[in-house]
Order: sequence, then structure tokens, then C-alpha cells
Amino acid sequence: LLDSYGDRVLIGEIYLPIERLVQYYGEALDGAHLPFNFQFVTMPTWEARAIRQIVDAYEAALPQGGWPNWVLGNHDKERIATRVGREQARLAHMLLLTLRGTPTCYYGDEIGMENVRIQREQLQDPKAKGNPELSRDYQRTPMQWNALANAGFTAPNVKPWLPIADDYQTYNVEAEQHDPRSMLMLVRALLERRRASPALIIGSYQSLDQEDGNCFVYLRQHNDQRYVVALNVSAQDQVVKLPGLGQGSIVLSTQMDRVGPLDLSEFHLRKNEGCLIELMVSR
Repeated sequence: LLDSYGDRVLIGEIYLPIERLVQYYGEALDGAHLPFNFQFVTMPTWEARAIRQIVDAYEAALPQGGWPNWVLGNHDKERIATRVGREQARLAHMLLLTLRGTPTCYYGDEIGMENVRIQREQLQDPKAKGNPELSRDYQRTPMQWNALANAGFTAPNVKPWLPIADDYQTYNVEAEQHDPRSMLMLVRALLERRRASPALIIGSYQSLDQEDGNCFVYLRQHNDQRYVVALNVSAQDQVVKLPGLGQGSIVLSTQMDRVGPLDLSEFHLRKNEGCLIELMVSR
């Protein structure tokens, strides 16, 4: 049936360790095109070393010609901003949108939505009957479009299926469209840069060693275009040393407040900061 369609993509929702997950591509890439990679969703600790281990292991395990993919969140697991905090969620989206492969973003994560506290009598998830801890409703609440009643999700006189977050007047699409440093504007900037950069779409991936283990740093390259992505996965300022890479320019910081020239031999990242750095073309 699938082969009867020309342009198609087969996605599989598969929760498995990497070595078993990649088997779903098929021996001759005749299986799923994108067996969902939930490693970032299920990882027990959000740490630089753990993230690098996942990325390197997945890249190494992919079958020849297999196209990678990355998922930060879905309707079954806590939202990324709840799991790691809103500052690290910004960094997580830089990770998602600069790695090799197809990114999947769960609705609302792009504006920093968190899990919503819901009273037991308001829960709808049949899986959680008698056991609220099992409910998935906390991450399934209405999208927050604006600061009006019901967050603009439905008419003011219509009760939504699940309650709206208490902070929806701050974290909503309309408000963040007018805040140049908001999460939404960061995600948009990342998407714009990605679309315009072959290195970030089809370029190679190479992790770069760091001594302290608090930063995950990697190189994306296609022909002469090269980017370094430097992510400080900690709550302390860090020093990154990349001798031999020469000069570059910060094109985007997760804090949306700095751009410009950078000496990659040694530079600083603030706590919870990620930087996308374009390397100078050597002549």
C-alpha cells in the first residue's frame, strides 16, 4: 500500500533502545523512513555527557543511507520545559534544530509551555483512572494563542476539555511575537538559519571534545560552510576551548542578546547558554 504512493514518508512511534530502534529502517531501507527517536524524551538525566553519548551512538548505529530524526517531546511525556526548565528548554531547541536529521517539536514547546496542574476531578485520560500520577493530560492542555479568555483556544463561553495554564497571559504566541528575546522568536530564528544553511540541513556531524563535561559541542559542515554549536548544559558559566578552528562569528545565542566575532581557541558561555557559531572560510 505504501509503495503505491509517490511522495510519502512512513513514521513509526517506537520506544526502543538505539540498537533496536535502527532496525526499523529495514535491511535495505525498506522499513520506516523515520522510526521516531525518543532518546531525548526518555533520557534519565539532562547532562552534556549523556546528550553527546546519545547523539554519537545514534549516528554510529544508523544504517547506511538512513536519515536521522530527533524528538524533544510528545503527548505521552512531560514537556521539555517541565523536565529541564525553561532556560535549558531554549538550549534544547537549539540542539534539536542544529543536529543532523529531521526535528519534531511538540505543540506549545516552542513558546515554553510547561505541564499544567490539573485537579483530579478535571482529568480526562482514561489511563489515569484511579491513579492521577499516570495521567498524560498535564502535557495535553490547550495551545496558548493569546492573553484573552481560554488563551484564544476556544470561545470565552466554551469550557475547554482541559484547563488552561495559569501563566498563559505571559506564555502565549501573541505575546512572544512582540518580544524579540522570547522562546518563540528564538525558535523562528533557528528555523530561518537552518533553512538558509546547507551545513545545518545536509551537512556532516562531528562531536568535539571538551574537558569539563558540562558543554556539548559539535561541528556541522557542508563544503566550505561550517558551524560550531556550543551548548552549556549547566547552571554555571563555562569556558570552551577549540584550538585549531580559528575565528568565527556568533550568529545566534539562546539568550538572543549577542552576535559578532569570536576566537574559538577559548571563549565563554554563560549558564544555560547555547551559541550557534559560523566559522570563517579559510582561503
